[in-house]
Amino acid sequence: MGGTFNPIHIGHLIIAERAREQFDLEEVLFMPCGMPYMKDTSELLPSDIRAEMVSLAIKDNPFFTLSTIEIEKEGSTYTYETLEQLKSENPDTEYYFILGADSLWTISDWKEPERIFANCHILAAVRDDKSAQDMKKRINFLKNKFDARISLLKTGLIEISSSTIRDSVKKGTSVRYLVPNNVYDYIIKNKLYKC
Repeated sequence: MGGTFNPIHIGHLIIAERAREQFDLEEVLFMPCGMPYMKDTSELLPSDIRAEMVSLAIKDNPFFTLSTIEIEKEGSTYTYETLEQLKSENPDTEYYFILGADSLWTISDWKEPERIFANCHILAAVRDDKSAQDMKKRINFLKNKFDARISLLKTGLIEISSSTIRDSVKKGTSVRYLVPNNVYDYIIKNKLYKC
């Protein structure tokens, strides 16, 4: 499961746990990205801080592991390169890439999308702005265009976003229960996301 995790929140953890259960995954790697080439990085916290929040959030789940493979790379990070590296290091492992509906709509514009699909099975979680019917249409389109392996995650609608959490912190409103307690404490203690 990749992303900026700026910050990691309860929605990320719920989606990862549902994916693990539904697809009998041995382990879920939480992989904070280094320098995302397609996102505005003006509000992006340094990678070590985001990795620390991920570590705090997942520490009580024995099936969740922090991977720093992308934040250790110089320059922009590309999903296809990460997947190819993982496959070369563990050729007998079947990889699943967990993402939200928003990414399912943009993945065909990512760098080398055919190489992403060739190296993993996509697990797509429904978000509040996409219906299950729209998701199925998009999945069929990607399957036909890229011979992609994509499955829909049954997670229910999770209306939490990192951007909403950052905005709430800036406004001084509580984000308690949107992030794990130890992540909440870390944000407050370190005065993160303040204007």
